[in-house]
Amino acid sequence: MMEGYIVTISITILIYMLLAGGLSLQYGFTGLINFGHVGFFAIGAYTSALLAMQGVPILICMVAATAFAAVFAFPLGMIALRLRGDYLAIVTLGFSESVRMMLQKEEWLTHGVHGIPGIPRLFGNGPSADLWILATLVIVNIIVFAGIKGIIKSPFGRVIGAIRDNEVAVRALGKDPARFKTRSLAIGAALAGLAGAFQAHYLTFISPEQFVPLITFYVWMAIIMGGVNRLSGVVVGTVMLVGFLEGSRFLREIFPGVSEVQLSSVRFWIIGMALICTMLYRPEGLFGERKTVKK
Repeated sequence: MMEGYIVTISITILIYMLLAGGLSLQYGFTGLINFGHVGFFAIGAYTSALLAMQGVPILICMVAATAFAAVFAFPLGMIALRLRGDYLAIVTLGFSESVRMMLQKEEWLTHGVHGIPGIPRLFGNGPSADLWILATLVIVNIIVFAGIKGIIKSPFGRVIGAIRDNEVAVRALGKDPARFKTRSLAIGAALAGLAGAFQAHYLTFISPEQFVPLITFYVWMAIIMGGVNRLSGVVVGTVMLVGFLEGSRFLREIFPGVSEVQLSSVRFWIIGMALICTMLYRPEGLFGERKTVKK
């Protein structure tokens, strides 16, 4: 039983790692404050689920989910990426909530708040299906993070890094920052869509309540604690956060008198204190580069 629980936590961590990789590219390497990441997560999950329920092969469903999430990012990017800082954050947050409201209201398509049950499971329901899903996610994450590393070292990556550091200078050199930021947003959205497809075909049930803004802020916590512009930090931060959130459920066995509500409050308090301490004593994250000021 413990082995199955560890596999379940590992799968959850790897799904969140795809989300964190996309958000790290957007914020850590481009400087985009995206508070609507969960919206693309939901788009990917529902796209793959709805296609699979019509008999489309799961692999094609997942590719379509990835592409559809990326396509959704382009119109949002053209509108929102002309904004900066807090305004961009507000627009993207509004986008994710609009997606969730649409999933709740369009019952003819999404079954509303009742969700979509019976989604075909990746690798079926055999005894080793979870291990196959885990192995697939490990391989996908290796490919994704290798791809992100390649993007960062490419000419495109150098331009988005320059946009993050000094957008005015990039514009003065004749580059169009909006075009590069839109592409960065689309790549991150595609990874969120892929994560959503894995979520749908692993849980076999999705509903709008699974895609609340709290998911976005979990991912933000993971990349901030690990280091927003370090891929190793993204990996470690995700493992630490999701591992703690899921593993701390065993605390009820250690403290039997503590209710589930109280335990949930304690978990959030510990995460909040960890985030505050990180921002105070290690604002660049555990693996981020410490900035030194020359006197």
